[in-house]
Amino acid sequence: MTPDLVSVADVQAARELLKGVVRTTPLEPCRPLSAKLGGAAYLKCENMQRAGSYKVRGAYVRISRLSEEERRRGVVAASAGNHAQGVALAAGLCHTKATVFMPIGAPLPKVAATKGYGASIELVGTTVDEALVAAQEFADRTGAVFIHPFDHPDVIAGQGTVALEILEQLPEVGTIITGIGGGGLISGMAVAAKAIRPEIHIVGVQAVGAAAVPPSLRAGAPVRISSISTIADGIAVGRPGDITFAHISKLVDQVVTVTDEEISRALLMLLERGKLVVEPAGSVGVAALLAGAAQVNQPVVAVLSGGNIDPMLLMRVIQHGLSAAGRYLKLTVRCADRPGQLAALLSLIGDQRANVDDVIHQRNDPRLRLGEVEVVLSVETRGAEHSDRLISALRAAGYAVITDHD
Repeated sequence: MTPDLVSVADVQAARELLKGVVRTTPLEPCRPLSAKLGGAAYLKCENMQRAGSYKVRGAYVRISRLSEEERRRGVVAASAGNHAQGVALAAGLCHTKATVFMPIGAPLPKVAATKGYGASIELVGTTVDEALVAAQEFADRTGAVFIHPFDHPDVIAGQGTVALEILEQLPEVGTIITGIGGGGLISGMAVAAKAIRPEIHIVGVQAVGAAAVPPSLRAGAPVRISSISTIADGIAVGRPGDITFAHISKLVDQVVTVTDEEISRALLMLLERGKLVVEPAGSVGVAALLAGAAQVNQPVVAVLSGGNIDPMLLMRVIQHGLSAAGRYLKLTVRCADRPGQLAALLSLIGDQRANVDDVIHQRNDPRLRLGEVEVVLSVETRGAEHSDRLISALRAAGYAVITDHD
């Protein structure tokens, strides 16, 4: 039996509940996206929301509607981080105890922030799906109320309030694009947007390594994928919910996928050009637009769904993004082992206006011929064309060059 869909009246009622609880986040124009698309593009900055993501919207609506007896029993949730923080914050505002199950590899800042909002943390399993099972078992054992991260009408209605804000901030919006994990955000936004302006194009984006929605749409029912591998932990969900799938299949116009390289490139652009700290899952809409993966009607709004990123991951993603954009190059150069050879190599790189970030000089690899040395260099360039010119110049000078893309 197909679940009933949330209505726009449900989303509007959720917005009333959220007055004074969440902030109306900014809608900012994005020049790099506008230039890429040849038309107006905007960013809905839910990375600036309380607790760092949109998740507090749905969590608060769900918890605030619990009875006094249910609140006495406490609530339990499972999350890689953003839903955890949203539930912890909402539970505190509603004066109830929260226990949150998180995957063992959950980012440490998200774990610390969830604790900071007053929740008890249980680390279990390696994926959100495993944490969900443990949380449901805890609820069955203790009587705590399970707060699902996406597959509940109250949660969907709460997340849909993002679209109400977008429609007030940009009434002429043509496309809304956002990431899909379990599907709560896109379901709620599609309900609100399609009810008010049916012609709005709704686009969902998944990471290639966690794309459960496309096969589910082909099968006509939620399908669980066999493995998950992506830097976008916030949308690393192995199966869409039953309720959210009903909304997606009926209301979402297009679902596309992006690679981790495209995600890292988008995150880098947002940081460098937009001065916005966004987590990988929050940048997938921008990634799809930059990659030309989505069909859009302008003006387009990409939802930056969260900004809770581990600084260590941020450093790795920045480096990955620089590499994907051709601005960070790793070279292995083989040359004769004689005095002055390294200086000559570095001088040639300098002549090409590239900056050497790191050098490893090694002679003892058994693959090297006698009298040969291998130099591994990390080099900063101005982009893909500059990198190609540098490699060509090195090879023209007689050096054997292997890049990290060879």
